[in-house]
Amino acid sequence: MNTGTSADTRSANLGMLGGGQLGRMFVHAAQSLGHRVTVLDPDPASPAAAAADEHLRAAYDDEPALARLAATCEAVSTEFENVPAAALRALAERGCRVAPSADAVAVCQHRLREKQLFVRAGVPCAPHAAIESEADLDTPALDALLPGILKTATLGYDGKGQVGVDSRAALAAAFTSLRCAPCVLEKRLPLAAELSVIVARARSGAIVHLPLQGNVHRDGILAVTEVPAPGLSRATAEAAIAHARRLAETLGYVGVLCVEFFLLADGRLLANEMAPRPHNSGHYSIDACDLSQFDLQVRTLLDLPLPQPRQHSSAVMLNLLGDLWFDAGTGRAREPDWPAVLALPGAHLHLYGKREARRGRKMGHLTVTAAQAGEARHIAGQAAGLLGLPPLPYVPSPSQPPASPTSPPP
Repeated sequence: MNTGTSADTRSANLGMLGGGQLGRMFVHAAQSLGHRVTVLDPDPASPAAAAADEHLRAAYDDEPALARLAATCEAVSTEFENVPAAALRALAERGCRVAPSADAVAVCQHRLREKQLFVRAGVPCAPHAAIESEADLDTPALDALLPGILKTATLGYDGKGQVGVDSRAALAAAFTSLRCAPCVLEKRLPLAAELSVIVARARSGAIVHLPLQGNVHRDGILAVTEVPAPGLSRATAEAAIAHARRLAETLGYVGVLCVEFFLLADGRLLANEMAPRPHNSGHYSIDACDLSQFDLQVRTLLDLPLPQPRQHSSAVMLNLLGDLWFDAGTGRAREPDWPAVLALPGAHLHLYGKREARRGRKMGHLTVTAAQAGEARHIAGQAAGLLGLPPLPYVPSPSQPPASPTSPPP
């Protein structure tokens, strides 16, 4: 099956390392073009495997499973950054087309390597320092980074592996609480907004992007995404897109890449972190754009044409966590009132098929689309009220007109 040549529109067998909701949405996008998908994931209840054509139930580093994936699939991608980079490298060494590459994923898996990439690409990021041992805690330069946030260098996502620190004593205690794992200390800065940009880059170097996304996090987990990002200037949008493109080009990246940014109170734009895959903040693209982030993932994997996506509707996406499946007052299990939500105009409900709802677990998302941003925001606010979610945050008027969803960077 593995020909080693560029694929065309003929049916292909694609591989996916990871069986979560991102893999599930990739499966749907691939199958819409007539492709088969094999998912490698150890979970027997994997959401992606439930939709896929074949499920290899094995660990990501299982040699026989990787050998079968390479032998039967023309190209392989991944849906989360903590898949072992060595597994991607093993697939590539067997002649399988892999995107993103093992080297690119390895950079995104390690906060210090990621910061080094930001610096190399000339993309501003927060002041930071590596803390890899107790001896590093005595470095005098750390005083300039306090108050700060201590983050583990690896395996951190959705706010995990992060501790706020205000003093040297708190820093030492936090390092101990994180089991003295290699960490990065970042200076805490006053934020005005959190943003993200998703780019897709082909092997040829061709690159396209989705519009700037405005994000709100609660307890370290994405809660709301609005597109176009509200209250922001055209200059901010163009700068974020240009930074994301530059990072993909510097990394020689192939595939879909999400870059998250902080917009500071003083107007500075800083790169925060990258995800070498589709991202929660890009889910709205399924319903609001002519090409979703998952369509782009399939196209970059198979060297298919990569036109600039167009956003045809304003959108607000609400992340649906397992907390909604429990009554806020009694704690009893219950099903959210989906009929009431689905009665709202422009409401698109996506549930991931997970068998058990747990607090903090991503169970689905709701995207509200409308012709105008204000209308989408109003209806999304109604949906939030029906579901018992907090009200949407206040958005100030933009100082300049927002960037067009399809405008390229200068």
